[in-house]
Amino acid sequence: MRIDIVTIFPEFFSVLDVSLLGKARTSGLLDLGVHDLRDFTHDRHRTVDDTPYGGGAGMVMKPEPWGEAFDDILGALSSGESAEQATVIFPSPAGERFTQAMARELAEEPHLVFGCGRYEGIDQRVIDYTATRARVREISLGDYVLNGGEVAVMAMIEAIGRLVPGVVGNPASLTEESHEDGLLEYPSYTKPAQWRGLTVPPVLTSGNHGAIAAWRHEQQLERTRRVRPDLLN
Repeated sequence: MRIDIVTIFPEFFSVLDVSLLGKARTSGLLDLGVHDLRDFTHDRHRTVDDTPYGGGAGMVMKPEPWGEAFDDILGALSSGESAEQATVIFPSPAGERFTQAMARELAEEPHLVFGCGRYEGIDQRVIDYTATRARVREISLGDYVLNGGEVAVMAMIEAIGRLVPGVVGNPASLTEESHEDGLLEYPSYTKPAQWRGLTVPPVLTSGNHGAIAAWRHEQQLERTRRVRPDLLN
């Protein structure tokens, strides 16, 4: 999978060099490019924002550097790849909500491009024009507002990247997580069996795999009822 990120804070994504995603980059499972939006400006101040038409607080990101950045990324694809094969994602509190099902869907895409907005957002014409060249999705992590798109993009790449085949060593572990079957994950325990007066549930040390499976499922249902009853609906 190819991932491109456009941002005014490229250093933010240095964290992608560590952990499983860092290993995936080293092995070639993930091909990641981080692009500084200011490299596509042409004034000495490297300006990427301006006042909004119609008035209002804050600044809006200018269309010109974004257009050049996407021209560079979508116009420099590998042989045989068209811009229509790329999916461009703009994090936005006004977008569709990001879910595990969406992460699994996006993990099958060959090329993802993330545009990290700041201030009051990106000029809408950038999104409209990009949609004429590639698939565009506006995606929200939840019903809250962040200072910029970088945190949201990092969360999405983490969720999507770990689902790319080969990134996680044991694929079976991906099927036993929260939201994979519509329920929250059951609680986990490890050695020692006794710790500070607390004991591992006896069923987990019984060796009865049928009883363990039944207990885990009941724990999933109980936790989901208590924490996220909306998922049961």
